[in-house]
Amino acid sequence: MSPPLRFAFGLHLHQPVGNFDSVFEQHLREVYAPLLREVVGGGCAPVSLHLSGPLLDWLGAHAPHFLDELGRQVADGRVELLLAGYDEPILAAISREDRLEQIGRMHEALRTRFGVAATGLWLTERVWEPDLAGDLHDAGVRYVLVDDRHFLVSGFERAELHRPWRTEHGGRTLDLFPIDQKLRYLVPFRPPAELGEYLRSLRQAGHELAVLADDGEKFGGWPGTREWVYERGWLRDFLATLDTLREAGDLRLVTFSQALDEVPIHGPAYLPSASYHEMEGWSLPVPAARRLAALEKELGPERVQGAEGPLVRGSHWRNFFTKYPESNRLHKRVLALSALSRRRGDSPEVRRHLARAQCNDAYWHGVFGGLYLPHLREALWKELARAEELLRLGEPAEAETLDLDHDGELELYLHSAEAAVVMSPARGGAIEELTRFGDRINYASVLTRRREAYHFEALERGATVAATEGGSASIHDIEKSLALSVLPPVDRDARAILQERVWARLPTAEELIGAEGIPIMSWARTRGAAEIQRMNDGFHVAFHLPGLEKEIRVHADGRLTVRYTWEVRPEWPEGAVFSTELSLSRPLAVDVANAIVIGYPVETLSKSERGFDRTVQGQAILVCWPAPAGTGELEVGRRVE
Repeated sequence: MSPPLRFAFGLHLHQPVGNFDSVFEQHLREVYAPLLREVVGGGCAPVSLHLSGPLLDWLGAHAPHFLDELGRQVADGRVELLLAGYDEPILAAISREDRLEQIGRMHEALRTRFGVAATGLWLTERVWEPDLAGDLHDAGVRYVLVDDRHFLVSGFERAELHRPWRTEHGGRTLDLFPIDQKLRYLVPFRPPAELGEYLRSLRQAGHELAVLADDGEKFGGWPGTREWVYERGWLRDFLATLDTLREAGDLRLVTFSQALDEVPIHGPAYLPSASYHEMEGWSLPVPAARRLAALEKELGPERVQGAEGPLVRGSHWRNFFTKYPESNRLHKRVLALSALSRRRGDSPEVRRHLARAQCNDAYWHGVFGGLYLPHLREALWKELARAEELLRLGEPAEAETLDLDHDGELELYLHSAEAAVVMSPARGGAIEELTRFGDRINYASVLTRRREAYHFEALERGATVAATEGGSASIHDIEKSLALSVLPPVDRDARAILQERVWARLPTAEELIGAEGIPIMSWARTRGAAEIQRMNDGFHVAFHLPGLEKEIRVHADGRLTVRYTWEVRPEWPEGAVFSTELSLSRPLAVDVANAIVIGYPVETLSKSERGFDRTVQGQAILVCWPAPAGTGELEVGRRVE
């Protein structure tokens, strides 16, 4: 008889920086505590477990008893702890120095709290790039978990992947565990009997190892899973299935470290930049995402799920920075301030804020990802504001002209000990960042309303979530069943503060909410020449645009004084108005005379694990003067409590 199939089972538990305490509390009560008590304690041991730094921090402050119980399970050999970047960054998206720092902090946290020297790593969002191998090796990582699809897109056969593989970069080696996609879809969404059949088939085929690693939130945190796992008997049957397999000599649960010691390693294997299938599709621009969906539909489920399927793939994770400028601006500011911090001696307090600003969730969007969640974006900007405030203590106001976000256009970056302001001459002098350090807020962080590929798919579908026969619907099942009767409104221009247009008549709030009406003139995408003069309290910036002079006094504390002079054109109709629009993430006083002010919410419609969510991203303020006036002034900055 062949030896039992080794089954390495890993779970990843995470909550992002800035998430609500109520979410942490709910997941502790309904997911994390039951996992530790009823899964690990109920007979599914040993397991390999990763807890992200933000979750560890919260548990240490609010639920130390949970960490005490986890520590006992670790000491008993029932739980193997895994590394990652402490604050759950996408490691491929940060510098080498920051990668080593993030992993080093997790090393130290696990050693201090649990007395272990972890050597395995959970790869955040399973985003892999080839150069990670060398950096992870240097960080003391022995092995990492990646999707089997990373191998399949490289031409490996599925039958080769039930074993560890070795890769290298610059001669520095790292071992890889391919996570079995079929196991991820079976557990916990299908009856455990199907899991038992599959594991037996692997052993009968002569394989030595089965690898499952996935989000622990699947066990009670995803829609419908709490009822399915705990109330309808899935967990009972799952544990019984494991017992039956073990008693029959078909299965033995092992940690990944044990598997690495017991199963021969193959290699070398060289993997391309990759993530999981859905993530690569989400990162595509909308037209390409729709073409990919059409192609997969044409190929059909059998071919997509077969040997050819992995060769049909989407985009690179980093293209979220191309798809969403809001994400790109935040990311590039973190990179720039991290580099500045290192040049200035790396204050531990500054490093801590910058590391938290690297938490991945607010940088991307799919059915997961928190880009559309204002509180998550705001939390990262808050960390960034505190880091920059510490870096610029006592500094005078300075102005830099540089391509801050690497988009090919120069920005004006004005900063002082109190505020940071980023202006775009290519966008008519619009303000893309207005961060006041004392408030810890970037007031320009308002997400643009845009069409996503799933909006069109939901409109075409016109159906509701279909029942899943014999199991529980996964989040991806729910995602594929969303329906719309009408497309949501889309913004004509990417949102910012101070965007100028002329309207044939005064628009209504309802028209602005619906993105209805077309201005007869706009400077929102017009490149202007900029002149900067230093003042006693900040800077005077003049943008010279065709038919418009736009003067902005930027005070050192981030307050703005703005004056417009525009050319009145004879073809403008009677009743025409000149306007400037301010998209604000939080209320700020806008003081103006002889103008009409129209406010309206900026609301998006996005998908999440629950279905479609309507989210207010901020407030837009449209300040309008009669077009014949030719001039207008306003002040911005007195915070509204």
